Amino acid sequence: MNLKQILSFIIIISAFSINAQIQDQQLDKLIQETLTTFEVPGISVGILKDGDVVYSKGHGVRSLTTKKDMTDETLVGVASNSKGFTCFALAMMIDEGKLNWDDPVRKHIPEFQLYDPWVTAHFTVRDLVTHRSGMGLGAGDLMFFPEGNDFDVDDVIKGVKYLEPESSFRSQFAYNNNMFIIAGEVLKRVSGLSWEEFIETKIMKPVGMNASKASYNRVTDKSNIIDAHTRAEGEVIQIPHDWSPTANAAGGIVSNVPDMLTWAKFLMNGAVTESGERLLSEDQFHELWQLQTPLRVRANDPYDSNFKGYGLGWFLTDVKGGHKQVYHTGGLIGTVTQFTMIPDLDLAIVVLTNQMNGNAFNTITNTIKDSYLGYEDRNWIQSYGERNSGYLKYNDSIKAEVFAQVEKIKDSPKLPKPEQIVGTYSDDWFGDIIISHDENGYEIKSVRSSRLFGELLPYNATIYVAKWNDRSYDADVFVMFTFNEKGEAVSATMKYIAPITDFSFDFHDLELVKTN
Repeated sequence: MNLKQILSFIIIISAFSINAQIQDQQLDKLIQETLTTFEVPGISVGILKDGDVVYSKGHGVRSLTTKKDMTDETLVGVASNSKGFTCFALAMMIDEGKLNWDDPVRKHIPEFQLYDPWVTAHFTVRDLVTHRSGMGLGAGDLMFFPEGNDFDVDDVIKGVKYLEPESSFRSQFAYNNNMFIIAGEVLKRVSGLSWEEFIETKIMKPVGMNASKASYNRVTDKSNIIDAHTRAEGEVIQIPHDWSPTANAAGGIVSNVPDMLTWAKFLMNGAVTESGERLLSEDQFHELWQLQTPLRVRANDPYDSNFKGYGLGWFLTDVKGGHKQVYHTGGLIGTVTQFTMIPDLDLAIVVLTNQMNGNAFNTITNTIKDSYLGYEDRNWIQSYGERNSGYLKYNDSIKAEVFAQVEKIKDSPKLPKPEQIVGTYSDDWFGDIIISHDENGYEIKSVRSSRLFGELLPYNATIYVAKWNDRSYDADVFVMFTFNEKGEAVSATMKYIAPITDFSFDFHDLELVKTN
């Protein structure tokens, strides 16, 4: 290559570098449009490139009640982005010789037991954090979701043995929070510290995440923290914060954009802090980002990905030309978040929101990512906006049809009498659900999850609808009764009505038997 060719090459590369980064004004405009399109009150966004923070801003409001601004320093529950911290902490214990990824869980938690005795004996710490247990999506999440229940970690350990698998062990990916809760207990038993103490003192403090806490209830200064919001009955409303500390190891961390960018910088620096302290060996850090459970890459993948899967607390894929992407999302009732790193581009993107709409963070992350990968503008806000509108309309139509049928049949003489249905129904891991009746109709309520109560409305002669009083859940379910030869209900199962229902409302896993 002669001097003229070299200079031309440098000019081309320099031009690409200048054009690669989305301009602040463009991004500001995109985020404002995202707020409106997806009805999100507030979003904060951060970009780290080549070790420098090139964007860190909040947009909109952190609360529809106070109307206070969302800033980059506004605290948000990052939810399942906490899982990467849990696995990092376990890896630190491996470096100390107190643990191995392939230790049987029973070595550290002797009382641990799953539905299948063989699986119990062979279930490892690695299995806890790779979503390949054989249980279904979100199995057992009702033991911590929603907030207001009385389940603790010991209850989770005792309860998982009743969760019947949906696939064979290690054969399929199915996201499972309870296994991470149990992984947090492993950390506690081998380290001598609670999960929260370990995360804050052994990781957050040396990394420099000074504003972050391992749990919502450990945040003492709530002067700049979001309120949660969701779409309920066709409009976005503010709702109470919802997170059970039982599940902190699966999703408890509260952070903000500057701290999450600090975390990203630390990770992309090979687990070495700004002061030069290595918190994790190269071998163990390398292990975190290795594929453990494969996932299918769809045809015509928009990023030309060749592989996708889950590592140890992280989703992994390749994007345009083989760039490895390490990422995760998180969701609570009232907020969703996204954390993305492309280490060989030294690029990290953080999007934190205070409304339950993942289309918003996907729009922003993909647009930013595309600008660095060299894609032309693909107008993600339009495609996700159309998808969001269609999806909401579809879900609303399903619910409308169901409640139209409820209204139609409510006075039918063919419906069972109250004495055929009322009573206590018990599930092995969730406990009792009570169905009662008075002059106002039927009520259904959980004994152990006090915020789960509502009306029980007839749908037909054997199926009723549980309409929860807290409409923010958007999780109404069919209650399907089985009757004996005397016409008495003897058992019941549940099935969600609309697909928008969060998978952590795993009512379908309940096997309710009438006990009185």
